[in-house]
Amino acid sequence: MTLEVHVQGDQAMERLGADIGDALGWRGSIWLSGDLGAGKTTLSRGLIRAAGHAGAVKSPTFTLVEPYELAGGEIYHFDLYRLADPEELEFLGIRDYFSDSSLCLVEWPEKGRGVLPEPDLSIRITVDGDGRTLQIEGHGQRGQVASQRLHSTRGKTTP
Repeated sequence: MTLEVHVQGDQAMERLGADIGDALGWRGSIWLSGDLGAGKTTLSRGLIRAAGHAGAVKSPTFTLVEPYELAGGEIYHFDLYRLADPEELEFLGIRDYFSDSSLCLVEWPEKGRGVLPEPDLSIRITVDGDGRTLQIEGHGQRGQVASQRLHSTRGKTTP
């Protein structure tokens, strides 16, 4: 089952990010796919701020990962756009970031395919007129539960 949500504007995208974090219980992993400028970082910003971070949230394009140590746990925001080879993630110690006490947001996950663990949620963002359409799919038990929570409050499902 895929949940489809349409949003208009950055504030709506950030609110959806907060809802997604809440639906996952602020734990797990999210893969964010979409073209440049689709809104992956905006969605991440909403989630990270809703978790309690008050400062700036920018895409970690050059550092690959930006950690956020928060009262409720850690959030790791990855941007793999500049990754040349998925094996580089092994040198970064990628598997250490994915734990029961953390939430990992991964932009451009296709660049790390084969090395990244399966996500709890995969989200595809597309530009749709002056808004964005997000296709959200839950994987595993945590992802399915989160998807059902989001469905009850946010959107419609498509086969």
